[in-house]
Amino acid sequence: MENPIEHLDLGFVNYTQHPTNPKYMVYRFTDINRANDFRELLNENKIEFQEDTQEKKQQTYTLFAIHQKNYKKTMKMNYEVEKKHKKPIIPFRFLRWAVVIFGMGILLLSIVSYYKHMKHLEKQTEIHK
Repeated sequence: MENPIEHLDLGFVNYTQHPTNPKYMVYRFTDINRANDFRELLNENKIEFQEDTQEKKQQTYTLFAIHQKNYKKTMKMNYEVEKKHKKPIIPFRFLRWAVVIFGMGILLLSIVSYYKHMKHLEKQTEIHK
């Protein structure tokens, strides 16, 4: 009996196993620019693929079916496409550095308080001896 969870798609990644042919992986793109870049990379690397579009929930998906033998290559290409189109979580440089400095400050405070607490514990231990 086939595992029903294998074909469950929660949308965390843009690839899944082909629903009818397990020898193929399907990559899904909602952004046409990402789909175009992925197609270009596939053509540059001479990887055979089948392309289709699908309308679902008012969204147009561009689908690429690729054989499992090319899985590692296409995953690298997929990451390259995502890296090229990725936007920073914190868009403003000043705010990014403020978050980093704040985090480092909290870390420094916790280290200092740890050592002060250790000195206090050593004194308490000496008193009770």
